[in-house]
Amino acid sequence: QVQLVDSGGGLVQPGGSLRLSCAASGFTFSRYAMSWYRQAPGEERELVAVISSVGGVTNYADSVKGRFTISRDNAKKMVYLQMNDLKPEDTAVYYCKVRYGSDYWGQGTQVTVSS
Repeated sequence: QVQLVDSGGGLVQPGGSLRLSCAASGFTFSRYAMSWYRQAPGEERELVAVISSVGGVTNYADSVKGRFTISRDNAKKMVYLQMNDLKPEDTAVYYCKVRYGSDYWGQGTQVTVSS
């Protein structure tokens, strides 16, 4: 069965960095685009970044362009989100997602940006 396990969140000061990881299993990872979403308290879940199946194409929300980088390692079945110059408004639970017929989500990892 499809499983996504998110990790790497934590508490960081404004201007700091974090790298999120998502470990995938249960499907042919290299054939599917992967996404990171986030959800802040009281807000709807929003798309942060997407990467194509072989990693050649990426897209980002305007709010994170130039600060976040999505990448993947198909051999390890991992997708990453490098987050630099973090801001308090980046505080949210971050989820990776794959559309494998239906949408499958990781359990989420909390990112808190605060001084």
